[in-house]
Amino acid sequence: MTFIPQEIIREKRDGGRLSDEAIAGFVAGIGEGTVTDAQVAAFCMAVFFRGMAMPERVALTQAMVRSGVTLDWRDLNLPGPVLDKHSTGGVGDVVSLMLAPMVAAAGGFVPMISGRGLGHTGGTLDKLESIPGYNATPDRDLFRRTVRDIGCAIIGQTADLAPADKVIYGVRDVTATVETIPLLTSSILSKKLAAGLDGLVMDVKTGSGAFMPEFPRSKELAESIAAVAGGAGLPTVALVTPMDQPLANAAGNAVEVRWTVDYLEGRYRESRLHGVTMALASELLVLGKLAPDLDTALGKLERVLANGRAAEIFQQMVTALGGPADLMEHPDKHLPRAPLVRPVLADKAGVVTKVDTRAVGMSVVALGGGRTRAADPVDHAVGLTDIVALGDAVEPGQPLAMIHARDEAGFDAAAAMIAKAVTLGAGGAVIGALVQARITG
Repeated sequence: MTFIPQEIIREKRDGGRLSDEAIAGFVAGIGEGTVTDAQVAAFCMAVFFRGMAMPERVALTQAMVRSGVTLDWRDLNLPGPVLDKHSTGGVGDVVSLMLAPMVAAAGGFVPMISGRGLGHTGGTLDKLESIPGYNATPDRDLFRRTVRDIGCAIIGQTADLAPADKVIYGVRDVTATVETIPLLTSSILSKKLAAGLDGLVMDVKTGSGAFMPEFPRSKELAESIAAVAGGAGLPTVALVTPMDQPLANAAGNAVEVRWTVDYLEGRYRESRLHGVTMALASELLVLGKLAPDLDTALGKLERVLANGRAAEIFQQMVTALGGPADLMEHPDKHLPRAPLVRPVLADKAGVVTKVDTRAVGMSVVALGGGRTRAADPVDHAVGLTDIVALGDAVEPGQPLAMIHARDEAGFDAAAAMIAKAVTLGAGGAVIGALVQARITG
């Protein structure tokens, strides 16, 4: 059956509902070169204004999955479920680095395909690449072997997984259609479905550092992801969690890896990040039938942290993918450190009542630790630690954060941004629940 791209665009432009066959034909045409970038842009804008019904979103997601290869783990005879977690991104969000080895220690297998940071949000791959020798883009054999033998591997997206998504996302990025919920849903899920998962947990952020700051929009995205994943046959739970302050009290690349080492080794566990990590990981254990309920799952996760098994698996993953064999024992020996570490100080007394989390993330970019374009280099050593949290009481001259900078100019730029990002007031801060909504697919 022949599909004419402009007729499909016209149908959606006029508010029509596209058939599964029409969507499949359009997406197939992207890979075949019969659909141009201009037509993809027109399609994205039509979806932006007209939306997509849930069956259309399922069809689009599945067509994008079929545009490339799909990983199949059945030939490895894994003795547990294949599980993964995905976040819509934030500041100080180091959950993936802890969750993957924890779930693996509890009996799951986690082939986590992650991305790089862009704009104010940090990227899991940038964090891991601060570890000397870590190969974030291994060949498929090494990836599969690491998952089989160790239980988890965190890598970057390969070119043959949902390649239509790369084309569509590139067009969305330059046509102001990135935040279109149907297209955002299909972008996220096409890669996860291509990874051959048995269960997925989504962390959809809301608040000042979130991609979608308003709670109703965040909840709408979570509902879309859960519904489409369920429609495509992937059991999914989506949690909406707050990003109205950095999730950890560290933001950057090497500083977040160091935070991960301390967390897994039990030296320091900040309550907000620990709570969100445990909530997401518990959902995965229940989805994978590794625990009958969330309370049992929590107990299992606490045990793999307490007995050191999660830390051991993280070290084994790092070693298998080319990193140092003694990272957990000697992190300061391997992780890059900024030459200038100095506090930015409060100029008055007060309680932290608000944090502009996006501005905090952009201060890391100003230091060189993030990027505004995909091709920008990243300084893995710079970042922030000891960031104040909502509700903290601060006196004049006390630190709002420790800045890890490459030079004085970087420090000055970041310090000015942090001073503006943190609001000190006389009253108490409003601190929301760690999980603000839970949606099942």
